[in-house]
Amino acid sequence: MSNKNIGIKDVAIAAGVSVTTVSHVLNEVSYARISPETRDKVRTISEQLGYGPNRLAQALRTQRTGMLGLVSEDIATTPHAGRIILGADEAARARGYNLMIINTSGSASIESRQADVETLLDRRVDGILYATMYHRNVELPANLGSVPSVLVDSVATGGNITAVIPDEEGGARAAVGALLEAGHTRVGFINNTDDVPATRQRLQAFRATLTEAGLDGDAAPVESEVSEVQGGYEAARRILARENPPTGLFCYNDRIAMGAYRAAAELGLTIPADLSVVGFDDQELIAANLHPGLTTVALPHYEMGAWAIEHLIDAVEGKTDLTLMALHPTILSCPLVRRDSITAPRQ
Repeated sequence: MSNKNIGIKDVAIAAGVSVTTVSHVLNEVSYARISPETRDKVRTISEQLGYGPNRLAQALRTQRTGMLGLVSEDIATTPHAGRIILGADEAARARGYNLMIINTSGSASIESRQADVETLLDRRVDGILYATMYHRNVELPANLGSVPSVLVDSVATGGNITAVIPDEEGGARAAVGALLEAGHTRVGFINNTDDVPATRQRLQAFRATLTEAGLDGDAAPVESEVSEVQGGYEAARRILARENPPTGLFCYNDRIAMGAYRAAAELGLTIPADLSVVGFDDQELIAANLHPGLTTVALPHYEMGAWAIEHLIDAVEGKTDLTLMALHPTILSCPLVRRDSITAPRQ
């Protein structure tokens, strides 16, 4: 029989391991890298302490199932944003909850997305995360508010649901600041053409950072293209063909930066000796594998997933009020990841 006074932290302390390790062992997480000896030790101590809650009895007592839902808008098939799922899943397991995932299309109708939410509600999930593949304003299914809910990387059009989003402005300021610190006074920006918060906020931060440094931010060269490699290439060819072209280039994302690398090579420019480049996203398959490695800004996908789960569970367990938190989205920082694509401009 389980001892209701014994918790997962007690097992972790007695076994000399983390709470996450105990959760992974007792939930039989196959992908967790835990040695057989540690698994046996955790199970033995758990039995000795009497920790092993009867899920059915617990559900009847608390009126909770221990299941959380995640509606992922395309991110299950988007490598760099899939870390939202990883962060959410690991945070849920550490708290003794399991995550049920439904992947939907960003272009799906509101009726289709409402049906996805209904599927989770039919399985009596205690709460729901709704995550989008990029930061944007989203129209939500009306039934999403039937249980505690948190938005990840998006904000509701009506603004009535708790949300966690990246600091687009702060990340852009860090990117431009890195170029200014290296001594660049001619800085250009290749922006995205989509009408999304990141497009507007990164441009605003680009101009403001230059202006605050004593430069003419409004006159700084800006080109816009689709946020893919080809778009970056075409925009970089245009911006580098200007009179007195920039010696430092801030790119909306790493794919655009990859296109800028190609354009620079065709023009006989060496990165970073002739042109310093900084990106945004820290998309692993691109940023770390370009030559030289791309200095970029990391989006906090893992952190947003974990933050959302922690606050969702706190709401499910009556420890926090999501209604108050819904007044303003929570903004998580986007740190600069330094590699080798920035140096001082040629004299």
